[in-house]
Amino acid sequence: MSFVSPGFLIFLPAVLVLYRLVPWRRRWMVLLPASYFFYAYHSPWLLSLICLTTLVSYGSALRIERAETKKQKRRAVILDAAVCLGVLFLFKYLDFALGGVFSLLRLFGVESGFTGFHLLLPMGISFYVFQTMSYTFDVYRGTIRAERHLGYYALFVSFFPQLVAGPIERPGDLLPQLKAPNPLEQADIAQGVRFLVRGYGKKVLISDFLAPFVDTAYGDAAGAGGAAMLLATVLFALQIYCDFSGYSDIAAGCARLMGIRLTENFRRPYAASSLRDFWRRWHISLTRWFTDYLYIPLGGSRRGLSRQCVNTLVVFLVSGLWHGANLTFVVWGGLHGVFLAAETVLLGRRQLASPLGRGLHRAATLALVCLSWVFFRSADLPQAWFILRSIFTDFRLSAALTGLGMGRVELALVCLLALVLPLLERLPALEVQADRIRGRYAVPLLYFLLAAAIVACRCLVLTEHGATAFIYFQF
Repeated sequence: MSFVSPGFLIFLPAVLVLYRLVPWRRRWMVLLPASYFFYAYHSPWLLSLICLTTLVSYGSALRIERAETKKQKRRAVILDAAVCLGVLFLFKYLDFALGGVFSLLRLFGVESGFTGFHLLLPMGISFYVFQTMSYTFDVYRGTIRAERHLGYYALFVSFFPQLVAGPIERPGDLLPQLKAPNPLEQADIAQGVRFLVRGYGKKVLISDFLAPFVDTAYGDAAGAGGAAMLLATVLFALQIYCDFSGYSDIAAGCARLMGIRLTENFRRPYAASSLRDFWRRWHISLTRWFTDYLYIPLGGSRRGLSRQCVNTLVVFLVSGLWHGANLTFVVWGGLHGVFLAAETVLLGRRQLASPLGRGLHRAATLALVCLSWVFFRSADLPQAWFILRSIFTDFRLSAALTGLGMGRVELALVCLLALVLPLLERLPALEVQADRIRGRYAVPLLYFLLAAAIVACRCLVLTEHGATAFIYFQF
């Protein structure tokens, strides 16, 4: 099931009502079946994988806590990581790895007709595998106690708001909330509604509207021209942010209506003052995961500048691979690693003194982030290189709109939507202004108008192009 599917409009209210009707100690009996239903709505067999990783990590954590020696603890955590990563490798990376092997063999004249197993990629597998691994790692480190209650732990792994696209929650943050009374509070309802309106606004008003234009340009990069591809890449930067942060906002809103607070996953990343600052703002839960479980164990910044740069590059290469079994993602991650290492060497942790210098640094950061999206969006490396080359050598400004299948009306709407995004990001401030200007009915009217705009735009997008899935569902 998806947050934008019609069935979710029935599913969420039903779950919220049942959640409040049952005694708080038994609410997991509502949320766990609901989460499994949400995940298995289209493919029931996928439940077997999430149940496998749940049982393995649950048992591993108990073995770690009961182990008497460091060696036994290490053996248990390695076994858990091997099973979880093995499942991830089988469904996400096996064909990619075999393709690399057969490509290498062809260099030596060995041909094979094998085209891959083409296994169905389970939705959200990278997210819940990392979440289960963080649990066993934290138990191994002694930062949390192993959870004895299998029902609560299974709910921690499969909690439906953040199951398929994050944020990647830590057990120390989410598990206590799942076990708490979480009384119905007006502040939670208000904040939950804010998150939902903001999330659906980003997804439906902006991301879904931009998707067809980006798809048109990237579907015919050879005929679009450099100007069109540059504009398409900028639009994709906006699309993927609104799509992914929109999902995170909807997830946070659903959870907040139950009194549960999820990790903040985005903090206006395109306003970042540097690449380091960008990664403090973009996909915060994943950055935190890699920092704690890979970057710091590798040595972090404690072993000199050169080692810090190597560690940074390794982390971003792995991060790129986490996103998908394609060299385009690896190059995307590698570019960010190289850019960040270069920034560390040139600037360290210093801030540029002059306002002009800071402004140029901010602009350069945004430009590098946008250009790196070319690799993330391209189907393969040859297409990515072709697009970059055309941007710098085939810049036909007259073909910019036609290359995206866009007219002047659509361009005007894109400009309007670019102004809508900052308003969605600042809903609480809008509430204050509306209340100050129009009184007690202003805030309900504001949300009614936003909801009406979202519904109208959703109907228009469905009529013209059909439903679009969240981009990060594929990861």
